[in-house]
Amino acid sequence: MEGINERIEARFSRFDEAGRSLVARCFAIAATVLSDELRGNGHPFIEHPLNVALIAADEIGLPAECAAAVFLHEATRCHPELDLRKGDLPGDPAAPGDRRRGNGFPADVLAMVEGLNKISTIKPKDTRLEAEQYKKLIVQYSSDPRVTVLKIADRLEVMRHLDIFPKSARDNKILETLMLYIPLAHQLGLYNIKSEMEDIYLRYAEPEQYRAITNKLKATQRDRERLTEEFIEPLKKKLSDALIHYKLKIRTKSAYSIWKKMQRQKVSFDGVYDVFAIRFIIDCPQDAKVEKDLCWKVYSYVTEEYEPDTDRLRDWITNPKPNGYESLHITVKNRDGAYLEVQIRTRRMDEEAENGQASHWAYKGIKHEEHLDKWLKSVRYTLEHPMDIKPEDLPQPPSKDIFVFTPSGELRILPAGASVLDFAFNIHSGLGVRCTGARIGGKAVSIKEKLQTGDIVEIMSGKNQRPSADWLGYVVTSKARSRIKQELNEEEFKKAAQGKELLSRRLKNWKLELPDDMLAELLKKYRYTAQNPFYAALYDGEIDINDIKAYIQGHDALVAQGIEAARQAEAQRIEAARQAEWGRGIASDDILVLNARDLKGLDYRMAACCHPVFGDDVFGFVTRTEGIKIHRMSCPNAARLLEMYPYRIQRVRWADTPSGGSFQSPLKIVTDLEPSVIGQITATVNGFKASLRSMSVSENARQGVYEIAMRLSVPSNMELDKVVSQIKALRHVQKVTRQ
Repeated sequence: MEGINERIEARFSRFDEAGRSLVARCFAIAATVLSDELRGNGHPFIEHPLNVALIAADEIGLPAECAAAVFLHEATRCHPELDLRKGDLPGDPAAPGDRRRGNGFPADVLAMVEGLNKISTIKPKDTRLEAEQYKKLIVQYSSDPRVTVLKIADRLEVMRHLDIFPKSARDNKILETLMLYIPLAHQLGLYNIKSEMEDIYLRYAEPEQYRAITNKLKATQRDRERLTEEFIEPLKKKLSDALIHYKLKIRTKSAYSIWKKMQRQKVSFDGVYDVFAIRFIIDCPQDAKVEKDLCWKVYSYVTEEYEPDTDRLRDWITNPKPNGYESLHITVKNRDGAYLEVQIRTRRMDEEAENGQASHWAYKGIKHEEHLDKWLKSVRYTLEHPMDIKPEDLPQPPSKDIFVFTPSGELRILPAGASVLDFAFNIHSGLGVRCTGARIGGKAVSIKEKLQTGDIVEIMSGKNQRPSADWLGYVVTSKARSRIKQELNEEEFKKAAQGKELLSRRLKNWKLELPDDMLAELLKKYRYTAQNPFYAALYDGEIDINDIKAYIQGHDALVAQGIEAARQAEAQRIEAARQAEWGRGIASDDILVLNARDLKGLDYRMAACCHPVFGDDVFGFVTRTEGIKIHRMSCPNAARLLEMYPYRIQRVRWADTPSGGSFQSPLKIVTDLEPSVIGQITATVNGFKASLRSMSVSENARQGVYEIAMRLSVPSNMELDKVVSQIKALRHVQKVTRQ
């Protein structure tokens, strides 16, 4: 242990004694566990975690716990049987009985190890297509924000040693780095690491271009140094005399950035004007007018001294970018004809551009989501201010989504709380309706099992499986819910048809009838709002069909008992009505004359089952409680009423003229799926003495038609017949029927 401590103290000198001791212990465990492992170059594999830990400590500035987590991660990744929460770990230098032994690792170290182990299981099936999803998954696995940064450090170490990998593995790693790790490093503000990985990517992906650009940069380095001195020298005095306090930032684009701009703008190296750029950062009070005036004053000094290219002026101070970015960008040419990009902004603007809403990674157009950006920004703050953050204040990754895999490694993103059923419907609706359960990690689970990020789910199905109403309580995705409802509706429709056919056969055998008004009473009795559920319940046996028989027989018995009293009462009311209202229009004692103006009289009503219109062939039916109801002779209920209740039939006729009254008449129209036909129908109605009172259109996708329900107000059946005839003649109209 003494030798290990000396090596760790030399390499991790920035840690305190406790930190170095923790790192030394974890290094010893990893070195023992990985002693037989080699890298592609034949070196001991322990070299990799050691380099990653050094990057984390020296180049990023992470604490000792992070370096310790790197060693334990590699040890447990290569040997999953190791349990860090138990004692007797191979190579553990802690003395027997030491209270730090076994489960003595700090909780945050163990949490980071778990996160790194989960990320190492990610095997992108097609990184090019699903880069954003995999990037989110990496963040999701990082319960401690430093895990994401450690993974970036791990990838940087791999990129620095790409030459030890075979070509196929190397190609996969540079593609993953480009699509996943470079954007993530950019979002975290790890710009140096991001630029280095970009340049390594270019070196392997486009070696010839990389050599050309880097050689050109080396060849022009002295020129840039000279240009810098020459550029700033005549401006120093002017800025000083104007009492403008500023800081100068000078940067040279990376080889990758230059290459990307050459590709995008289709220019050579010399055509990239901003290879070399100078940024003025003005120190001034945070007052909008003062800031704007000073930026333009510096601009005037620069353009007085150097010739500006006005076509390349970008004024994002007067008109900031939508994300809030503010700066003046100009390109100037010196006396030797060399072009140089100059950026002018205040300290506040620069802070906003680097760390605020207009951060560099945002205005460069990298895809992001608000909740993810907020977390990533807090991670960057955590890295830059490690002493200000307590462990309990560490930002947590967004948790609105979970990331689940198929057995073949395909990534699926579902909302938190999603179940096995949601996953099955996400793969394919046909698989969802036949789902019987799943296997997760080799263990069989039910369809309602809630999924967790990282689960590998194998769906089980059965050809006889069918959705039930309970399934709606097991899913959270709209796709699963809508498909389950669709399946339930189709199943109910089939059962309703069979239940209706069953009841029809039984009624025929019993020589009974179920009129519409009695069916409505039954629906109310059994608390159904529609007929299909009622008939489906009959088919399933939830309603005993013999109870329906008893109900009809009991109802008819009550009707028979009270029929005579009803006849007498109705006869008295009819006689009184005749004398009061229609005495002058009656042709004989048993004929009731109908006058359109008197439709709202208390003694008779138009039957809702057939909606008679002036001029229709009609008859009256004496009801028990609602006076006389007028039915069309073509009414669906007419044959039953005339046959079963002849003593309650009242002969009626219309008055000679409709007397200016109007009648409501529903129509049902079936048309092709042609939207223009709806307007043609309404235009046809308006061409006659008819007014449209209501109209509804529903699309029947199964039949490929529109079903239109329309209610018209007409003075007579003659006018109604004209309307119906003209609607039938329209193109795309299949059928028109009165209701």
